[in-house]
Amino acid sequence: MSSSYCNLLYHIVFSTNKREAWLTREIRSRTHQYLGGAIRDEGGIAMVINGTADHIHILAKPRQDKAISKVIGEVKANSSGWISRTFREAVGFEWQEGYGAFTVSESQLAKVYRYIEGQEEHHRKLSFLEEFKILLKAHGLPFDDRYL
Repeated sequence: MSSSYCNLLYHIVFSTNKREAWLTREIRSRTHQYLGGAIRDEGGIAMVINGTADHIHILAKPRQDKAISKVIGEVKANSSGWISRTFREAVGFEWQEGYGAFTVSESQLAKVYRYIEGQEEHHRKLSFLEEFKILLKAHGLPFDDRYL
């Protein structure tokens, strides 16, 4: 085969440091836009970004030649600095260490997209920690509650 074809889709999740509610509506809206640009700067495509006051969900198609850990590290580092510099009430803002990155098949793309779009409604019933545990279990990933 003379060409390479990749369709790498990721559902990425990370929270604010100590899951503090830093991301007010104004900060959240502008942060979603910034995160989309940060993913583009890394050569990827952000398909949908949403979240609540304490965490973010991103459905993205990163460049296939970059490790997902590097992309997420750059996006988190750049955006935390930008949030801290841009919003007076968020001086000292940080993302929590770590993240979740789950592959998404093309057949599940619309379902994951809708799930991310509905974050506010979804979190009226479920905390971020409960949601994250469900995602980890659904993807067969073992975890220790102490490190969540």
